[in-house]
Amino acid sequence: MDQVAYALKITGMTCGCCSGRVTRVLEATPGVIQADISWQSNAGVVVTTSQITKEQVMAVVESTGFGVSA
Repeated sequence: MDQVAYALKITGMTCGCCSGRVTRVLEATPGVIQADISWQSNAGVVVTTSQITKEQVMAVVESTGFGVSA
């Protein structure tokens, strides 16, 4: 199965707990292989299978209460 990496800008994170929460929720999402989220840079890279779209990944981030753009 092919892998896809999405670079995201995430707004609203203020600490390591914030980025940890986003990472945990993303990595619990079917189709997400790895999430590397940094609150210091307000950005992250999410590696997924080709079964999940960038829009779906962004919706998961938004569900945690943070803003996101690609």
